[in-house]
Amino acid sequence: MLVLGIETSCDETAAAVVRDGREILSDVVSTQIEIHRRWGGVVPELASRNHVLQVMPVVDEALEKSGVTLDEIDGIAVTSGPGLIGALLVGVQVGKSIALAKKKPIVGVNHLEGHLLAVRLGADAPAPPFLGLVVSGGHTSLYAVRDYGDYRLLGATLDDAAGEAFDKVGKLLGLPYPAGIVIDQLAQTGDPKAIKFPRGLTKRATLDFSFSGLKTAAMYHLQKHGIPEGQALADFCASVQEAIADVLTRKAVKAAKEAGLPRLVLCGGVAANSRLRALAVERGAEAGIDVHVPEKRLCTDNGAMIAVAGYETFRRGGGPSGLDLNANPAWRL
Repeated sequence: MLVLGIETSCDETAAAVVRDGREILSDVVSTQIEIHRRWGGVVPELASRNHVLQVMPVVDEALEKSGVTLDEIDGIAVTSGPGLIGALLVGVQVGKSIALAKKKPIVGVNHLEGHLLAVRLGADAPAPPFLGLVVSGGHTSLYAVRDYGDYRLLGATLDDAAGEAFDKVGKLLGLPYPAGIVIDQLAQTGDPKAIKFPRGLTKRATLDFSFSGLKTAAMYHLQKHGIPEGQALADFCASVQEAIADVLTRKAVKAAKEAGLPRLVLCGGVAANSRLRALAVERGAEAGIDVHVPEKRLCTDNGAMIAVAGYETFRRGGGPSGLDLNANPAWRL
C-alpha cells in the first residue's frame, strides 16, 4: 500500500511517500527555522502563511522523488492535530483537495501517533507493546503502546515541555533558535555536574514532568553570575542538559517497568539530543529494557511518520476519515 503523508502541524512543511508502512520512497521537509529565528520562536501566523507557499511544491517533490504519481497512491494521511490551528488547516485542506480530485481515501492522523510510530521506519523496528516517550518542543508525554491504535497516557508535563525548556534557557543565554541543538553542541565539552539544577517531580510517585523549576533556576543563576563564556558556558549547558535527560530517562524507565513493557521507544525532536539518547540506552540496559531510537531525521517532524500512522489506521480498518475531516489543535491521543 502506497501512502502519501502530509505534515504541517507547526513550522515544518513535509510530505513523504511510504510503502506498506515500512519503506520510505521519499521524504521531503521544508523548514522554517530561518523565518522564526529572528523572533526567538515560532510565530503561528508566519508559520501558516509559509505552509501555504510551500505545501504543494513539497508534495510535488515528494511524488517526483518517489517515482510515484498521485494516481498510483492508495491513500492519503494528513496531520489533523494537535498543533497550530492555522498550520494544521493548510495540510488538511490540501489533503482533502487531493483526495477529492483523485478519488482517494484520506485519514486524519494524530501528530503524536506519528512520532510514536516513526521507529517503524528503522531497520530493527520494534513492534508493540512498548513504552513511548514523546519529547519535543510542544510535548513531553509517556504512552503505553499496547498495540497500534491502543495508546494509554501514563504521564505528561504539567508546564513546559522539555524542548521548550531548552529553548527558553537558550534564549536567556542569547543562543539562536532552536537552542536545543546549540546547547547539545556546547555541552559536549562541559561538565554535567558543574551546576546542580533541580529535577522536577522526581521525589514523588507521579510519572508527570515539570521543567518550569529548571528554567527559573537557570534564570536566577544567570542573574547572579552573569552570562557565562568559554568553559563556563559549556559547563552550564551540560548541567542543564543533564538535568533534563536525567528526569526524562529516569521516569521513562520507571514507567516501562511499572507497566511491564519490555521496550522503550524515544521519539520527537528532543530524542535527537545526544545525551538523552546515550543515557536512555545506559539506563535501559541496567533495567533490562531494550531502547529504540529512530535516526535523528525521523525524530523531528516529517511526512514519513504521518504516512506510517496513516497506513496502520487504514490497515486496521480505522479509515477513511471522509471529506468532513477538520483540524483539531487540541486532539488528545
